[in-house]
Amino acid sequence: MLNWEQLLNGQRRKDRHGTGSTVLSANGRVELERDYDRILFATPTRRMGDKTQVFPLERNDSVRNRLTHSHEVSSLARSIGIRLAFDFRTEIFGDDSGKDIERCVPALLAAIGLAHDLGNPPFGHQGEKAIQNWFKRNEVKVFGEHNHTDSQDFLGFDGNAQTFRLVTRLQILNDTFGLNLTYATLASMLKYPVSNRQVQSLGWKKAGYFQSEQAIVEDVWQQTGLSEGIRHPFTFVMEACDDIAYIVLDAEDIVKKDIASFSDIVDHLNHMNPDDALTQSVLSAAKSKNKEFKNAGLSPKELNDVSMQMFRVYAISAMVKAILDSLVTDIKQIMLGQTPAGYTLLDSSEAAQFCAAMRKFDYVHGYRHKSVLELELRGNNYISNIMDMLWVGISHEGQDNLFAQYAFQRISENYRRIYTESEMSDNYRKAQLLADAVSGMTDSYLIYLHDELKNLHG
Repeated sequence: MLNWEQLLNGQRRKDRHGTGSTVLSANGRVELERDYDRILFATPTRRMGDKTQVFPLERNDSVRNRLTHSHEVSSLARSIGIRLAFDFRTEIFGDDSGKDIERCVPALLAAIGLAHDLGNPPFGHQGEKAIQNWFKRNEVKVFGEHNHTDSQDFLGFDGNAQTFRLVTRLQILNDTFGLNLTYATLASMLKYPVSNRQVQSLGWKKAGYFQSEQAIVEDVWQQTGLSEGIRHPFTFVMEACDDIAYIVLDAEDIVKKDIASFSDIVDHLNHMNPDDALTQSVLSAAKSKNKEFKNAGLSPKELNDVSMQMFRVYAISAMVKAILDSLVTDIKQIMLGQTPAGYTLLDSSEAAQFCAAMRKFDYVHGYRHKSVLELELRGNNYISNIMDMLWVGISHEGQDNLFAQYAFQRISENYRRIYTESEMSDNYRKAQLLADAVSGMTDSYLIYLHDELKNLHG
């Protein structure tokens, strides 16, 4: 059975394996609070401000990008952490609550909420698909005829695995430990605690880390009492907060962009869930506020906006309550590692039907809208083309080819150094350098570099 003493392990990998001391002192902060600060001030966090959430290259500053989305997930996670530490301490932590729960738990959840999308490539989930498709088209060229072991991490490239790689290896402070986060934070960041070799046999839909980070993951599991296929309990909470953020807040952005209206959401939910108690409770409260706003002389757009804001408030409140109820009910199975691979807090809660209906609304009105599809197609083409050009630089490294030399030099010096020092096979480390380079770019920088290289490549 898992225990919180290990799960909240505030030790850092550098303290166990390094030769030097951790940079600076805590200055009154607990170690898990320092993790949040390290993530907040990291360069990849700032880059998320120019990465797609739903709408690529969005010019309306009110519409969310990856950074605003991540801050909102972090805020939701921290709020739930406060409730767990103060209102559900005995139910969740029991006799294992000797640590500084009131400070550690909200800080840890805030940290993993902020970090959860750090490794996502430009142009959102379409960017992941574009990277996967490039490797599928070029598998033989990159990996050879029979090297299926090396290729799996890239044919199924995923931003979650890239996030773990980024914070443990790519984001350098002054050594090779990445951001040198605590074991507790690293363990709870692993949304999919399996490798590509075990995905199917253990029933998970994707891998959560690359072969290159296998040793780090095993060290993290050893220090937190976890093992392959077993999630940290707070991973479920972070996942639920991410789901809330995109289910409800993406819908708010859809209305903000005038793609749909508050009335469209009301009609959709009434059609999908006429008898669901939580759905009807949220709608009743939101429609009551909408009626008040109609009497305030607002314009149709203002009415839409403020009505959606109140819908957001009521929806999030109901979903957070459902998450907490579900966690309290299922905590024993979670601590025993007995939840199935597809288990989520929201889907096992009283908010399940509401979430399913909202996901469908977001898909129909947002993710499949013509404007989104058009820009995703552009993004796909940009990523595919820039991977072609960067691969020339990587595969012809050291050869007498001026374009190859230039393209290789345009890759981050830090990434090139890690590539040189990698102990993975030659094919693997070359593929990983390409994935590192592309996934680290922002939307606008990828377009800029694409155009620059294309002009030189001809």
